[in-house]
Amino acid sequence: MNLSKAFTFVFILVNVVLFTIVSANKLQCPPKTPTKCPKDTLKFGVCGDWLGLVHEVVGAQPDSECCSLVKGLADLEAALCLCTAIKANVLGVLKVKVPIALSLLVNSCGKKVPDGFKCA
Repeated sequence: MNLSKAFTFVFILVNVVLFTIVSANKLQCPPKTPTKCPKDTLKFGVCGDWLGLVHEVVGAQPDSECCSLVKGLADLEAALCLCTAIKANVLGVLKVKVPIALSLLVNSCGKKVPDGFKCA
C-alpha cells in the first residue's frame, strides 16, 4: 500500500468517526420564548365573569372553563394569553388593573406569572 492510499484511508476513517460522534450527540436548541398566545384569545372571554365576581365573593375560584383553557399552557404562555385578553377587553371588564387581574387569573388556575413579566 502506498502512502497516498494510506493517507486516504486514515482521512476517511477519521471523518466517519467524527461524523458518528457529532451525529450521536443530541444538541438541543434552547426553547423559544413565546411572543404571542398560542390559543385563540377570544376563547378567554369566559374568564371575564370571574373577574367581576372577585370583588363580590372573596375567594371565588375562576370558572373551570377558564382554567381548562390555561391548563395545557406553560406559565409564560398562560400569562401572555390572559394579558392579551385583558388588554383587548375580550373579558368584558372595563375597569381592571391589569397586573392584579392577570395575577389573580393565572394564580387561581394553578399557574404562576413569571418573574419580571410585564403585560405590554
